[in-house]
Amino acid sequence: MHILMTGGTGFIGSRLVERFTSQGYSLTVLSRRSQPGSPAVAYIESLDRVDAGAEFDAVINLAGASLADHRWTARYKREILASRLDTTRQLLETMGRLERAPATLLSASAIGYYGHHGDEILDEDGASNPGFAQDLCSQWEALALEAGGLGTRVCLMRLGVVLDAGGGAFAQMARPFRMGVANWLGDGRQWLSWIQREDVIAAVEFLLQQDYLTGPFNLTAPGPVTSREFCEAMKRHHRTLVTAPVPASVMRLLVGEMADELLLHGQRVVPSALQAAGFEFRYPALDDALAAIC
Repeated sequence: MHILMTGGTGFIGSRLVERFTSQGYSLTVLSRRSQPGSPAVAYIESLDRVDAGAEFDAVINLAGASLADHRWTARYKREILASRLDTTRQLLETMGRLERAPATLLSASAIGYYGHHGDEILDEDGASNPGFAQDLCSQWEALALEAGGLGTRVCLMRLGVVLDAGGGAFAQMARPFRMGVANWLGDGRQWLSWIQREDVIAAVEFLLQQDYLTGPFNLTAPGPVTSREFCEAMKRHHRTLVTAPVPASVMRLLVGEMADELLLHGQRVVPSALQAAGFEFRYPALDDALAAIC
């Protein structure tokens, strides 16, 4: 199998590259920086380098600037949008000029698609409420679905908070606990829909192999938790000396709009479509996931 991938050097993509090469797949990976290649992995800095005669069985689109790396200034919000929408447009153009369109497109999205719903349980049919993250995901998904006009099967991967050692959101979430301080943000009642990184990798592989599956899929563990419940679980895996919640007002002062969009509100999301298709989670419970990470 030959796969064209964007975001292949990131937190999820780098692990996918490892998994796929171990199975004998060939990959062409779009990277903004020059990377040393290998017999199984070719890195390209522009999709213009993809020849029309190239044959790809699948495309995996993971590209996008982090939502949490910088304060959401107007400039950075434009960068967040462009990094996803422009790359997806370029992928569609590339797929359209190939002599044979790829059979499958797996395109990343996020559970921010749903917006804020309080305690409502959200499966893939859940309604979406307006906000920056919701608008971003809606535009991103709409673009990806255009690949269906090429005869390509499209799966939209709505990712929750991906947990694992070595990067991603967990590095920041775990820092105070490692310093002996347990905390949650705001009132702690907001939902955290999480997934262990190894289950992300397995879910991507599952969607790649099940060629009858299409549409949106929530890539979240079956057991979302509140921020307070996450704190209690972390305390079972770290020795903490004090519990010091961070007030909502402090978070808004520190990170601005991002606080309400990503940190002080959440979504209670469940992976109904994945489970209905027969996918089995290795880490369905948070304590098991943390035991593998901490």
